[in-house]
Amino acid sequence: MKKDIHPKEYRPVLFIDNASGAEFIIPSTVATKETAKAKKSKTEYPVFHVEISSASHPFYTGQEKTLDTAGRVERFKARRAKAKK
Repeated sequence: MKKDIHPKEYRPVLFIDNASGAEFIIPSTVATKETAKAKKSKTEYPVFHVEISSASHPFYTGQEKTLDTAGRVERFKARRAKAKK
């Protein structure tokens, strides 16, 4: 590997998924303000919270979640049923 190609802030960071609570330790340059201990290794890392990750995304988990606002899904399904006839 070439020397001195990574930025100075390249270090292991603890990413915590807010939706599922899953933790990932990944080398990154993301700016962080807080630190926390990882559940498994009990080592302290800089922390970055993410809204969604592979541990909570429906594509990876296979659990479909439908957010229905103002009956949009029902209207779409009704239009689709009419089009099939």
